[in-house]
Amino acid sequence: MPEKAKVAVLISGSGTNMAALLYASRLPDAAYELVLVASNDPDAGGLKLAEAEGIATFSLSHKGMERGAHDMAMDKAIRASGADYVALAGYMRILTPEFVSGWEGRMVNIHPSLLPKYKGLHTHQRALEAGDSHAGCTVHLVTAELDDGPILGQARVAIQPGDTEDSLAKRVLIAEHQLYSRCLNALVSRPYDAAWLLQQVERLALALPEAEARDSHGSPGWRTGGKSGKYFAYFNDQHHGEPHVAVLVKTGSQDELLSLCEQAPDIYFKPAYYGASGWVGIILNQPGVDWDHVAGWLQRSWRMVAPKRLTSLLDAADEF
Repeated sequence: MPEKAKVAVLISGSGTNMAALLYASRLPDAAYELVLVASNDPDAGGLKLAEAEGIATFSLSHKGMERGAHDMAMDKAIRASGADYVALAGYMRILTPEFVSGWEGRMVNIHPSLLPKYKGLHTHQRALEAGDSHAGCTVHLVTAELDDGPILGQARVAIQPGDTEDSLAKRVLIAEHQLYSRCLNALVSRPYDAAWLLQQVERLALALPEAEARDSHGSPGWRTGGKSGKYFAYFNDQHHGEPHVAVLVKTGSQDELLSLCEQAPDIYFKPAYYGASGWVGIILNQPGVDWDHVAGWLQRSWRMVAPKRLTSLLDAADEF
């Protein structure tokens, strides 16, 4: 069982979504735990709830502070808590691009509309005025653009005759409490999800010129195109008793393979069967995988088997 991911939650008010995340984190199948609840309002009600539940808290009023300085102070507290992820739960501050970029891919938000509809405030009233049949909520990764970023999940809530902004908001909030913890759990589980890891490798492999996917001995693999195509990568899902989910790529020699495994055993390993031919395994089922590093290895391995007409095309593209 992987160690639980550590999550810091930012709030500005009563923290009902924070509470939903907290109690869900204590269920047997939870993949995360809360290590900090922080707020820009020292009087936020959610801070008292977190303290009562034994969660560390931090507060710093934003009043009189420059936005960047306040974000830096919040970021410092979050990192000191050891958090791996940040969840915004009614945090009523527009974050600076610097803050957001520091948590790229690891900061989530829940918004009370079916994005991309109704970014910003007064979402329920806008849905009512538009005559929509449904409202709802969205969990998404945070980017520098307000209420933007890749969507992780949505929940639809039917609009009933006679609904007011308040009555609709109450039902959407129930949906938020159900959705947020599920999406957060799925996000923090990604580093150990072989299906998701395979999708990432396949996306990078197929971005190379004339690369095609083709299984090899029942495992996913990628090769250069055409009848004479050669394999440049394989996907390894804990094969031959190994604990790793990995991508296998070609090295230049046995000496290079052994050197990599000796110098960085937390990244590389010598795979059974393929290792004898100079292939190295890059471990994927762990947090913090450097996907640019993986992409670089895939390209290098591809170059070792691709025909010159293809490598020449890539060399020409790299010059621009």
